[in-house]
Amino acid sequence: MALRPYPLPLTPYPLPLTPLPRPSPFKIPHYFRPMALIEEFDRSGNWLFRWRSFLPLVLYVLAALVILFEADVHMPAFDSTWAWVCIGISLFGQLIRAITIGYTPKGTSGRNTKEGQVAEVLNTKGIYSVVRHPLYLGNFFMWLGIIIYVGNWWFTLVCSLLFWVYYERIMFAEEFFLRKKFGQTYLDWSDKVPSFWPRIAQWKSSGVEFSMRNVMKREYNGFFAIFLSFALLDAMKNYVHYGFSTWKEMVTPFWMFALVISFAIFMLLRSLKKYTKVLNVEGREFVK
Repeated sequence: MALRPYPLPLTPYPLPLTPLPRPSPFKIPHYFRPMALIEEFDRSGNWLFRWRSFLPLVLYVLAALVILFEADVHMPAFDSTWAWVCIGISLFGQLIRAITIGYTPKGTSGRNTKEGQVAEVLNTKGIYSVVRHPLYLGNFFMWLGIIIYVGNWWFTLVCSLLFWVYYERIMFAEEFFLRKKFGQTYLDWSDKVPSFWPRIAQWKSSGVEFSMRNVMKREYNGFFAIFLSFALLDAMKNYVHYGFSTWKEMVTPFWMFALVISFAIFMLLRSLKKYTKVLNVEGREFVK
């Protein structure tokens, strides 16, 4: 005997094969939503840039721990030759930054600010004709000299790797913005110019004169920070090796003299910038 099919109710639309999901009463926060990796790199790069001022504090803490627990007390706390080598490396980084800023015209090269990325024109000349991120290259050498002065090879290696991971995200965010804004022009430039290690043979004149005043206006903080960092490391080393009972014993005379001179330069340039227009240069960019 054949079975008769059970009659289905008549409806104006087909019945669903599976129950329809109910809408969730909770809204998922944006930071828990899945995103493309490229968007995640862009967001994290901008976030790291905004908090980059705290990176030195992390390095100071790590350096202090290395000096306290790994310092070789049989080695001298201060060696003038080693001090000059390390400060030379840091000042080399400062020189790279000075060349970049001194030859950079207004509104170029994608500045990352609190309001977001800013760039009116893509800068492809001067130092930007040999490397895409000269300021970060300068930062690397500035910090490399300070890190080497700690006197621990594995600490230097670890900090160099951390620096690369940290700034790689920032560089990605900046290039992501420039690619969206300038399109094929940016792709043609980036295809010829390396991101970090310069290709000196392809230097092209920037077409503007070098502005020392613009350099002094923007770089006095970093200049003083170099000598302050060396003086702090020197104080840590002296404490581990000798201990000290008065503040006069904290810093070696060499670094004390360098710190006083750099602080005087810092105060002079800061005052000129804040209370006068001596360092203002028409047609040059200054962004905090």
